[in-house]
Amino acid sequence: MIHPSLSTIRSGPMIALVGLLSATMLAGCARDRDTTPYPSLAVRPVEKQGFAEPVTKPVTLRPDPELDTQIAGIADRLTAVEGEFAKAYDQARTGAAKARGQSVGSDAWLAAQTDLAALDEIRARTSGLLTEIDDRAIARAAALEPDYPPLTALRERVAGAAERQAKQIAALSASLPSG
Repeated sequence: MIHPSLSTIRSGPMIALVGLLSATMLAGCARDRDTTPYPSLAVRPVEKQGFAEPVTKPVTLRPDPELDTQIAGIADRLTAVEGEFAKAYDQARTGAAKARGQSVGSDAWLAAQTDLAALDEIRARTSGLLTEIDDRAIARAAALEPDYPPLTALRERVAGAAERQAKQIAALSASLPSG
């Protein structure tokens, strides 16, 4: 059944109106020539270059006498700190051997803890040398200068010493009775 309000509208004009609207919409979609510019699908100049890494010229490393002097000074201090650590480690190892089997808080245990604290202070000085080296490397990078191989080699040496010292301290500490 047709709704009473729709029965008054004649179906002929309604069909004509729908047909007119459809034709108008289709005419808008089917233009003879589209004036919107679309990008070309042709190969662009940048796509002809390829994806190989660009060739860079090697950086010329200039000697830095001031930095060389600083590196020598840090290397000398590292040698001194390593010698000091070796002596203190021998003493701490002897103290830790005496503290094994003793109770926490005994005189031998306290002496071993004091020796470990002395070792840790020396290791902190080694870490301080590492910080000095890093500061110099950062200053070079900030000045857009390349890595300086003697500085890099010294950093590796100091980092190795700090790591070795930390492991030795941890091993001695683990051998003591814990409280």
